[in-house]
Amino acid sequence: MRDWLSHRVVSSPNDTALVRAEDGEAWSYTDLDRLVAETAGRLGAHGLGAGDRIGVLTPPYVGTVGLVHATMRIGATFVPLGQELTSREIAARIDRTDLDAVVCAEPTEPTATDAASQIEGVPVYSVDDPTSPAVTGIHDVDPASLDPPEWGFADPLCVLFTSGTTGEPKPVPLTAGNVYSSAVASAFRLGVEADDRWLVSLSLHHMGGLAPVYRSVLYGTTLVLREGFDAGGTADDIDAYDVTGVSLVPTMLRRMLDRRGTLSDSLRVVLLGGAPAPGELIERCRDYSVPVYPTYGMTEAASQITTATPRQTRGRIGTVGRPLFGTDVTVVDDDGDPAKPGNTGEIVVRGPTITPGYLAESGGDSTEGADEGDAPAPDAIDETDASPTDAVDLNGIGSESLDRSKFGPYGLHTGDVGRFDEDGYLHVLNRVDDRIISGGENVEPGEVADVLREYAEVDDVAVVGLDDEVWGERVAALVAVGDRFPSVSAEAETDTASDPNPSAGDSGANGDAPEADAAGGDAPEADAADDEGAESDGETEEPDTETPEPAIEAGGIGPAPVDEAAFVDFARDRLAGFKLPKTVAYVEELPRTVSGTVDREATRAILHERGADPRASLDADLETAGFKPADPAEPPAESESRTPDEAEAPEPESDSTGEGGGEEDVIEGGGEEDAIEGGDGDDVTESDGVDIADADEVASESGDHAADAAETVDTGAADDSGGGDKEGA
Repeated sequence: MRDWLSHRVVSSPNDTALVRAEDGEAWSYTDLDRLVAETAGRLGAHGLGAGDRIGVLTPPYVGTVGLVHATMRIGATFVPLGQELTSREIAARIDRTDLDAVVCAEPTEPTATDAASQIEGVPVYSVDDPTSPAVTGIHDVDPASLDPPEWGFADPLCVLFTSGTTGEPKPVPLTAGNVYSSAVASAFRLGVEADDRWLVSLSLHHMGGLAPVYRSVLYGTTLVLREGFDAGGTADDIDAYDVTGVSLVPTMLRRMLDRRGTLSDSLRVVLLGGAPAPGELIERCRDYSVPVYPTYGMTEAASQITTATPRQTRGRIGTVGRPLFGTDVTVVDDDGDPAKPGNTGEIVVRGPTITPGYLAESGGDSTEGADEGDAPAPDAIDETDASPTDAVDLNGIGSESLDRSKFGPYGLHTGDVGRFDEDGYLHVLNRVDDRIISGGENVEPGEVADVLREYAEVDDVAVVGLDDEVWGERVAALVAVGDRFPSVSAEAETDTASDPNPSAGDSGANGDAPEADAAGGDAPEADAADDEGAESDGETEEPDTETPEPAIEAGGIGPAPVDEAAFVDFARDRLAGFKLPKTVAYVEELPRTVSGTVDREATRAILHERGADPRASLDADLETAGFKPADPAEPPAESESRTPDEAEAPEPESDSTGEGGGEEDVIEGGGEEDAIEGGDGDDVTESDGVDIADADEVASESGDHAADAAETVDTGAADDSGGGDKEGA
């Protein structure tokens, strides 16, 4: 088929294609087609056409929508370049995607020219009057006549970059078939009505902003375009233009509700993705009849993978729904086998919406970047894989140019951890790289965060691992409490009234330098808004990239904004002891990246700066590991009252079943909080430096000796485990 707009204008010439939210100006499909035909003709007159890759660095305005369709009309691949990036970053993307040209506008011309000057042979064109002699105006030539090429489903329609939270951003080619199939599957889940109007306030270089541009033409519906996001203005536009659908990240939705209380009853769908949706936010939407659809998607899947309807979220807070039509989702265990419902593992996806692969480095091969333990290399891929890898004619991307090192027998390994419940609903927990290994036990941060979010005084939570000398890593939680967060003035009054111990909170942090961001999320697809305090209605917010200023000083000085004893008890009733956070800090809102995901590097920095251990017991670490230190007031243990001769007598060897020791057995004791459990029927072996037969004596010694023993046992167990799950210590 030809470009999709050329088909739509024949079917719906007088229907409204586009509305500019700033002033309400509207374009019919005939008007939009005329604009696109002129732009495409001028691009063709400059020598651009089928097989070219055109980078676009323009603001999110009507002209950018025209360029999306104009590149398709001439048979070129659309490559959006984020306008918030630096010239160095833009240059890297130009080089990485081997662009044939860059199109800019007046506001982005300096960045475009600086970036292109670093790459030889890449011309720069402007849709406005150029200010630099190095830039050519698109309007400097008359439009050329065009014979639009035919598109096949295997032809690459666009190339977008992943968010890069787990490393260097990767270029993801999406074929016409990927985007078309995604639009069809989304329509099956969300529905399409003749009077639908979808508001776009997200960046057009993310899939969450770009997908509606393509879908509205396929559906024959109206696109309402905002040139940026602010909470009050976006909420008002939904009401003013009878918007029926909008894509948001949780932070954006919360700010809109805070600003306006509720949203217009014209809304039929609020597609909520880009980050986990807190249960409190879902309940709030339900109370105010806001039709929220939590979704899980990623750039590599042309947007949605699973989506939950409002009805499906009832009683299933935290779910992102079932897979969309045509998409296969498998949760695999550490051996790469499908996991049973309820068990966690890596999410793997396949189907017609999934990219054929990442663009390989120039001169590299399709296995480049694969590490030991990654998904199988391409020669091990199941031949039934639904993603196309055959040579592509139109724009010249063949299988030799694709990196498929993340593909395996069940499809693309997403790097996300999740689980299916018994009813087939997916729950996404965290990135594989976010997994915490504490004392040899695997802890999924998403599971811990889900539990902590259920506490009434908590708005949101980010859970990360921090380096720990005893446990390898310790679980740490940054808790967002919204308006409950102490103000600076309240803190000053507290400081005046009391003289807190400056070192009181040092136990929660080792003073380590902040770790690199281990989070992933290629997925999300939205630009988060800036701090609400600097926002005014009708003005565009800038992304918030700075770490929030602490109102509670370093070391946890100042009153905790929640009842920490009750908070810990709440968590202890729902989580095994080794999953309990050993370091907690509080903020008004979580720090986020420009794509709306939690900024984990900033999160770790805050936790290192002012995190503290919320558990009241001085022996909390020992209790977590299943140790029960002796009460110093108790009489000396039998081993301490023996004569020297008796003390030198050899101890009897322990039973190989490890069942001795009673309730305080170091290996099996400790109940739910035991992090060094021995499984039923498992043989228990010696840990380095501690004789199992001496376990009872270790547990009955003084707190300091028990702490030393805990460190020794934990270190040995962690070494034996190789960093994975421990079985019987």
